[in-house]
Amino acid sequence: MKSSTCQNPYSLMFYFILLVSFFCTNVSCSKYSNVSTTTSSSLITSRLPDQTTALLQFKAEFVFIKPNFTSYYYSCPRYNNLYYDADAYESYPKMKFWKKEKDCCSWDGLTCNTKTGKVVALDLSNSWLQGPLCSNNSLFKLHGLRRINLSFNNFSFNTIPSEFGQHSSGHVLPSALGNLAKLTHLILHSCQFSGEVPSSLGNLTRLEFLSLCANSFSGQTPWTMFKLANLIYVSLDDNNLSGTVELGDFCKLSKLEFLFLSSNSLSITTASTASELPKFRTLSLSSCNIGEFPEFLKTQDQLKELDLSWNKIESEIPKWFWVIGKNLELLDLTGNKLHGFFTIPPLFIPISYISISQNNLTGIIPPSIRKWTGLEVLDMSKNHFSGTIPRWLGSSLVILNLQGNNFNGSIPHEIFTYGSMHDTLRVLDLSHNQLQGRVPQSLINCSMLQVLNLGHNKISDTFPFWLQSLPELQVLVLCSNKFFGPIWHPIKYFGFTNLGTIDLSFNHFDGSLPSEYFRNWDYISKAPHGNKSDMEYFGQYRKESNYSVTYAYSMSVMNKGSEMELIKALTIFMSIDLSNNRFDGEIPSSIGKLQSLIMLNLSRNNFTGIIPSSLGNLSELESLDLSRNKLSGRIPQQLANLTFLAYLNLSHNTLEGPVPQGTQLDTFSYSSFEGNPGLCGSQLPKKCENTDTPIPFLRQDEEEESENGFTWKVVAMGYGCGFMVGAVIGHVTLSRRSSWFWRIGRHFYGLW
Repeated sequence: MKSSTCQNPYSLMFYFILLVSFFCTNVSCSKYSNVSTTTSSSLITSRLPDQTTALLQFKAEFVFIKPNFTSYYYSCPRYNNLYYDADAYESYPKMKFWKKEKDCCSWDGLTCNTKTGKVVALDLSNSWLQGPLCSNNSLFKLHGLRRINLSFNNFSFNTIPSEFGQHSSGHVLPSALGNLAKLTHLILHSCQFSGEVPSSLGNLTRLEFLSLCANSFSGQTPWTMFKLANLIYVSLDDNNLSGTVELGDFCKLSKLEFLFLSSNSLSITTASTASELPKFRTLSLSSCNIGEFPEFLKTQDQLKELDLSWNKIESEIPKWFWVIGKNLELLDLTGNKLHGFFTIPPLFIPISYISISQNNLTGIIPPSIRKWTGLEVLDMSKNHFSGTIPRWLGSSLVILNLQGNNFNGSIPHEIFTYGSMHDTLRVLDLSHNQLQGRVPQSLINCSMLQVLNLGHNKISDTFPFWLQSLPELQVLVLCSNKFFGPIWHPIKYFGFTNLGTIDLSFNHFDGSLPSEYFRNWDYISKAPHGNKSDMEYFGQYRKESNYSVTYAYSMSVMNKGSEMELIKALTIFMSIDLSNNRFDGEIPSSIGKLQSLIMLNLSRNNFTGIIPSSLGNLSELESLDLSRNKLSGRIPQQLANLTFLAYLNLSHNTLEGPVPQGTQLDTFSYSSFEGNPGLCGSQLPKKCENTDTPIPFLRQDEEEESENGFTWKVVAMGYGCGFMVGAVIGHVTLSRRSSWFWRIGRHFYGLW
């Protein structure tokens, strides 16, 4: 008997016909898609080849060149669940992969109506578009378009097409944009548009999602925007808009949930009818000249994200604020003039991000924070907080920034031992306080730690070699403390494989560094990235339900002879600062392996010997300070290879001979070389007697002769003697044993 699972031939034929019928009736953009089993399908799809033709013509208008996306990052909120999931990190030329042979509905960036086959959405964000949008552009033959996203492309030099409406030339958004009456989503952020926002936007009555952020729009906020009753999301932040915005006007937009007006030159006035305002979920009013806590917030009981940073609020935080903030997940009050005690009622708040940085708040870290079990970012930096850091602080923190306060006592080891912070902590900044004691070794539990900044305290400890075990550590700052002893140990030291920035300046470290000290510094030894669009900032840590939360960590570094603050500490900035210590011996020649190094400061130590010629390999170096040591010999010619070098200080050593001429070193003044009586050159009072004598290249292997025990000359003599002896023996062997040698040769040839 046959198995019941087997099918007879007729059944198989039935399923085959059914399958073929499915594919024949499936709507497609292909030029063959008009083959259909029904008359209606044939009528629909017979027009679809025009879509493919129009899209390929649109593609032909552009070349695809990867731009520098650095200025785009973190300039706009990026929402995940509101129709688009465009990510500035995932940039690639989508249209480059559009092929005529494929169904256009399968092309990157396109969405088709599954019933009609018409293209209804075009997402070409981050697509490397370069070239003009011609006035007769074929894109606008796609009359079914409902959503357009052209974000993160550069149209600043282009002619904007009239088919968007009747566009004017240049990079001004045309008023005829309002002709696209069926448009529901318009996303043009980071496109470098300028001029006024056209009032014709008021014609787009179906519009739900409007993002024009991170452009250069000027003038006032278009009043016709308040006619768009279906708006849910409005982002006008990071432009040059000016004038006064009355929040009461937004009463007309009852569906509005997300409003971004930050980083313009606007002045926001409080609505008189606060109860009639829409219930916001996200409200971003940074840099809007607000002078007090807005009263309308008392009715905003649905608010989850609130940004009032960089305003002029000069008061205490009112008690009612925490009551209405019971649903807050994100709060940013950075850069105001808040004062008084930072007191929080003992309420459970589902907050995950809070920044009160750069205010005048006082007191201790409130015990109520202990109830915020979901807190991931806590930034209380640059205030006047005091007391000790509580042992209970931590839990699920990803970023803890307490710099620039008056905290004292020791760093409690418990916060890195218990809770879940040792699995999550990425940034820890306790700098510019009055902390004492030692660095808690429990920090070794924080396997995700990227940034450790303990600078400008009173910590007294030896060098924490165990920090080398943190696999993600990229920034280590221990400057201006009371650290002492060597930073090298024959057993404890093995190198920082992922470190990009280290600052040990202004301590009491001593001892010498072996020539191979920097051998295992793998991350900083890699060749720099060719395109700096891959720049990232420390601190981005997760995505919320509707938005990407980003914390851009900033830090101060000594660069080019002065202190500078990196507002966003780029991972691409590589620096080593060992200045103002007591190191001695020669500068390690392995420092020349650090190809991505940008800043090197070894000043005010007791280094001796010559300047390593291997420094000439540091092709990205912009700042070099070797001043006030005991270096001798000539300035190596290889330093002329440092074409990016903008700051050089070799002063107050015992260098001698001529300063290399006709090179990058010609651009530096007397102050870069003063205090070296043996130096001569055009920049110095002492002129060289014979400027025609070439400065010999000091070979790196000559620097390392003492390490190997013999010189290259001895090796060359050995090779010469070996060659002569081998030639004599070979001649005798070949003349007397030629047949034997030939047989051996054939044997090896056969093996090969």
